[in-house]
Amino acid sequence: MIAAGLIKLPDPAASIESVRAFELVPASLVEPIGHLLPPLEVVVGLALVLGLMTRGAAVISAVLLVAFIIAIASAWARGLEIDCGCFGDGGANPDAASQYPWEIARDVGLLALSVFLARLRSSRLALDSLLFRPPVVPEPTPALDDLNEGSLP
Repeated sequence: MIAAGLIKLPDPAASIESVRAFELVPASLVEPIGHLLPPLEVVVGLALVLGLMTRGAAVISAVLLVAFIIAIASAWARGLEIDCGCFGDGGANPDAASQYPWEIARDVGLLALSVFLARLRSSRLALDSLLFRPPVVPEPTPALDDLNEGSLP
């Protein structure tokens, strides 16, 4: 996701054209979606790599991937010959139909990973476990309790 977003960030017009080429959203939403997707992909990708808000980032990633799979499958079913725009350029592509199965397979694999991460407990290597771990409360010991009560001989 990071790479896909970073490639699209410098050229919002290409991202907008990619969204438009799928012919799935109303014209009034094409520009907002085209502008929003690249930074969203970067932020979600970074959160997943760093392990920061992992579960939420994985859920957002899964939702995005389901949308991408539906969009690509829809373009394929309608006979559209367009580049998915996943890594930059969108628009017409005469070889698109031969690429759709691979693009869908890639996104299904990434979706499986996102679902796995959404269900996974936090890893010790994730920032989540460092920033959001519950405080350690020492367990009471009988010897300390006796000291506190002054009942030691």
